[in-house]
Order: sequence, then C-alpha cells, then structure tokens
Amino acid sequence: MAEPKIDKELEEFRQVMEVPSTFEDGFNWTSLLGAVFVALLMVPGAIYMGLLAGIDSIGSASQWVTVILFIEVAKRAQKTLKRAEIFVLFFMAGSAMGLPFNGLLWNQFFIRSDAAIATGIAADLPVWFAPAVDSASYSLRTFFHLDWLPVIGMVIFGTFFGTLSSTILGYGLFRVASDVEKLPFPMAPIGAQGVMALAEDADEKDLQQSEGKWRWRVFSIGGALGLAFGAVYLLLPTLTGALTGEPITIFPIPFSDFTPQTGNYLSAVATGISWDFGNIIFGMVLPFFAMVGAFVGLMSTFIINPILYNVGILQSWTPGENTISTIYLNNVDFFFSFHIGIAIAIAIGGLWQVFKSIYGSRQARKASSATLPRPSAGAVPEGRGDIPTWLIVLVYFAVTLTYILVSGWLIDWHRGVMIVLLFLGFIYTPLISYVTARLEGMVGQVVEVPFIREAALILSGYSGVAVWFLPIPMANYGSMTVFYRQCELTGTKFTGIWKTQVALFPIILISSIFFMNFIWSLNEVPSAVYPFADEMWKLHAENACIMFSSTLGEYSIFEDAFRFTYILSGTLFGGLLFGVMSLLGAPVLLTYGVVRGLGQTTPHAVIPQFIGALIGRYYFKRKLGLRWRQYIPVVSAGFACGMGLITTVGVGITFLSKAALPLPF
Repeated sequence: MAEPKIDKELEEFRQVMEVPSTFEDGFNWTSLLGAVFVALLMVPGAIYMGLLAGIDSIGSASQWVTVILFIEVAKRAQKTLKRAEIFVLFFMAGSAMGLPFNGLLWNQFFIRSDAAIATGIAADLPVWFAPAVDSASYSLRTFFHLDWLPVIGMVIFGTFFGTLSSTILGYGLFRVASDVEKLPFPMAPIGAQGVMALAEDADEKDLQQSEGKWRWRVFSIGGALGLAFGAVYLLLPTLTGALTGEPITIFPIPFSDFTPQTGNYLSAVATGISWDFGNIIFGMVLPFFAMVGAFVGLMSTFIINPILYNVGILQSWTPGENTISTIYLNNVDFFFSFHIGIAIAIAIGGLWQVFKSIYGSRQARKASSATLPRPSAGAVPEGRGDIPTWLIVLVYFAVTLTYILVSGWLIDWHRGVMIVLLFLGFIYTPLISYVTARLEGMVGQVVEVPFIREAALILSGYSGVAVWFLPIPMANYGSMTVFYRQCELTGTKFTGIWKTQVALFPIILISSIFFMNFIWSLNEVPSAVYPFADEMWKLHAENACIMFSSTLGEYSIFEDAFRFTYILSGTLFGGLLFGVMSLLGAPVLLTYGVVRGLGQTTPHAVIPQFIGALIGRYYFKRKLGLRWRQYIPVVSAGFACGMGLITTVGVGITFLSKAALPLPF
C-alpha cells in the first residue's frame, strides 16, 4: 500500500511540541483572583477598544498581562507557579473576556438602525432580542431597566447551556479524534508555545539557568514591539480624544479607504489597507500557504469584479462609492449567493478530506492488524482527568432537548420550526462537529456547511423575524478539540478546566453587563467617538437585514440577493478549483485559502498579513529554520501583551476623564 502524502508545512507544526507524561490540576484560588483582576481592569478596555478600532487582541493581551503579573508576585512570595497553574490562569483570564452581554450594544443599535426600520424588521423584533423602540431605556441609555429583563434572561440561558455543551461535548470529540483516531492536531502548539514561555520563566532558579530559556527573551521582544506600536496607533488617539475632544491619529483607524479613488480604474473593487502592525505578525504566525491562498483570492477580485461590472452583474455599484457601500452593493448583486456556493464547495472539500482519511485509516488498520491493534475509546493517558462516556452523551441529550423546548415555547410550537430544531440538534450538529474535529486534527481547518440554519428556517414556513433569534440547538463543537489538545500539551488536567468554568460563570456575567451599561451611558453607541463601530455597524446591519427579511412573507432584499444560478456557479467553480489544486499536489492550506478568497475578500488586513508571511518565510525561516516555528507564536503573544498594556493605560485615563463629575462653579 502506498504511503500517504505528507504536507511538509503541516509536518513543521506537528514537530513543535510533545505530550508530557504527567498531568496536574491547575485550578486554585490564585487563578480565580486572576479572573477577578481581568474582569475589573481588562473587560472595560476590551469593550472600548473593540468599538474604537475593532481590535479584539486586548482580550488575548489580558491573558498575558494577568499571567505575567501573577508570576512576578509568586516569585516575590518565594513560590513557583506550575505549568498547569499557568495554563489555567491563562485560560481563566481569557474566559473572563467572554463578554456574554456584548451583544446588547448591538441589539440596541440594530432595532433603531435605518436598515431595520426601512425593511420593516424593527417592528417585528421579539422582546427577548431588544425592547420596543419607544422604550424609555434608550433615552436613559441603560440596560438596568425592566424592559431589558427578557433579553438579559435569554443571554444568561444561552451562556450557561452554551458553555456546558461546548465544554463537555468538545471534550467528547477530542476523545474520539485524539485517543481513538490518534490525529496530530498540527495547529495546537501555536497556542501552547506562549504558555510554555511563561512557564520557563516561572521555573528559573538563577541567572545562569535563565540564560538558557529562549522563550522568555523572545516574548520580551514581542512585548517591546507591542508597546512601541501601541503607543502610536492606539494610545495617542485615545488620550488626545479624551483630553481635547479631537483625536490625533497618525495611522487611520480602522483602515485607509482607497476605494473612491481607485474606483475609476478598478470598477466595483474595494481597496484599502489596515495599518495595524499586528496583522504582519499574524501573517508570520499562520501557515505560509494559507496566507498565500488568501492573497491570491483577494487578487482574483481585482480581476473578477471589473468583469462582472462591465457585463452588468454588479449593476448597483457606481464610481465614488466607499469600501462599505461597495461591499454591500456587490453582496446584493452577486457575492451573497456566490459566496454560498463557494462555502458549499469548501464544505464538500472538507468532507472529502475527512472521508478519505477515514477510509485510509481503516485500510491501514486492516494491513497492520497483527501488530497494531485498533485503539479503544477507553485508552486514555493516566491522570488526565477524564470522565465516563455516558456522562458526555447525557449532557448532549439534556442540552439539546432544553434548547428545543425553550425555542418551541417562544415560537408557539410552530410545527415547521420544531422539525427544523430536531434536525439541527440531533442530525446536523453531531455530524458537522465530528467532521470538524477530524479536520482540525488532520490539517487545522474548520468545515461549515453554509446557510444550513438559514435555509432550514426559511423552509419551515414561519412568517416573521422572531425565528432568527431563537436559542437554536445548532453548534460546531469540533473546534474545541484544539483547546483540549493544548491542555494535554501543557500537562493540565481537564478537571481543573471544568472547575474553572464553574467558578467563572458569575464573574463573567456580572462584569460584562456592568461595563456594557457603563460604556453605553458615556456616549451613544455607535457614534463618532467610536470610529470602527460607526463605520462598520451600518454595513453589518444592512447585511443582516438581507437574511432577516426572507421570512417576512413579502418582497424583500433577500429575493434580490439570493439567486440559485450564482450559488450553483460558485459551487461548481470552487469545487473545480479545489479539485484541480488537489490533483496538482498544491499544499492543503493553499487550496483552502484560494477557494475561500474567491468570496469577495476585503483587502485591508489580507495585504499586511501576506507581507508578514513573506518576511517570515524568506527571511526569518531561512535564518532560523524550524526554530522559527517555535519563536513566532511567542513573539505574537508578547506583541499582544504589549498592545494590551499600553491600550489599558489609555482606556483607564479615558474612563477617568469621562466619569469625573464637573463642579457647578
């Protein structure tokens, strides 16, 4: 039997780390204190920077800031944090940034947005999404109002059952993919390398020993880069805006828009660039061919869009449009349907990869059955903190049935919707979760069958928009398998993670809603104070209305955007490209990147990411070899930490200046 072809780039990632022989419980009161620290100091900064610049790296930065702070405190107390304790602290700090109430700011905007009002959607939105537009809470700008109780209750419900299902069912899939099928999970070491860097620093006993610890030195380099760039990109406009009312920006936030100028030469093409240096580092972290694929996909729109405009398909676009309107108009005319077809092609390709792998594994087991017996689901590493299989199955059925019963009650037990809920909960979710878990384990990719939920709800026969906001039992738990692999690589017991989730639940809820309410009370959201939200939320609302209008029972934007011919063309073209590149032996990640990029990729982040990929590949990798794959995730972690530190300072000063009460004399 021929040896299976090995993707060289994926093999680099597989060789970075190995699973330790022992496991430790990292949960303790120190990690709980770290979560409280994040909830009080980092959460408001993350919310603010997300609205200001669309940057969510402060969430990652909060993890590094918290861990470093507690390591230094432990050193001065003559204590050493174990690797598992650092990982749990890292995980807890990140989970505290979960912000379950983050959607409340969007809800209050969407129900009052021009797009929702013009399409008639605003009047039909359910009370568990947002109060009616005449609610006094909007003029008061507060979520602590009786009208918001149904919304808050729904968020708490979704947070609890969502966390329970993703935690336990993701673990069950990890058992199958890792313990039974022995998949390598090539992308998992990326997230674990930074924690290893801090663990090395915590274990240092003397200066001579510390000189041999490369991870901490590399982390510090990344931190210095983050501090320097963050001071110019985020701290300067934040402070000047807070103190003078007129922010000074050297690099435009969220991006520079060249579309009005280039539209005379590149019809219906969105152009521009993001000046966030983090994109360059991010391009170095991800596999090179994934970045090449994304760039090739972007370049394809520079050729395809003018052709589509000249033949009359992109008919709504006119010269002078900016990036936001260009993307929206192109979506309505063509790319909404074409992207569905592309996504179907990607899903088919992912399913084919999985089924081919399953068939190959079975053939290999048959060929070597005498020397390599088939592993069983019970063959797990000793001391890892595993739970019995029956409990995983029980949680799955309990959570799914709860979702279905609550949704049925909210929708008055509409027969068509109930059939959809049963299909999504008991057929689609387990199938797509398993396929994704296996694909993550093989090549670090996620597969999603596009618009399954949307198509099912449209075909249910329901009239109105309330159905779009039900707690539907549909999820893809396969991505959680990578997290459990990282736990395993760092020697962390799974029971420590589960105890952490229980302790975090009330902390996350309280901090999230309190700071959401505080930020809304400062200024209207979105507004000119928050340039990213002010620029992008309008586009998001317009795109959302395309789908929501499909169940209104009358003519809608959805009918203009949804065209079967374009869906079929996207599926055929994407499938053909996928097949040809696979036959030519193109790297797996290049194939996925190119096919994904055909769905109207925006250029602002892709270009700097591609530049970073080129620098990493043709300069640093040539100088450092395989060590580069070990270094760059740590540099990225340090950069996020530095950005987080400097932006937290700016946000803190902003809050102080805006929360101060003016004197009456």
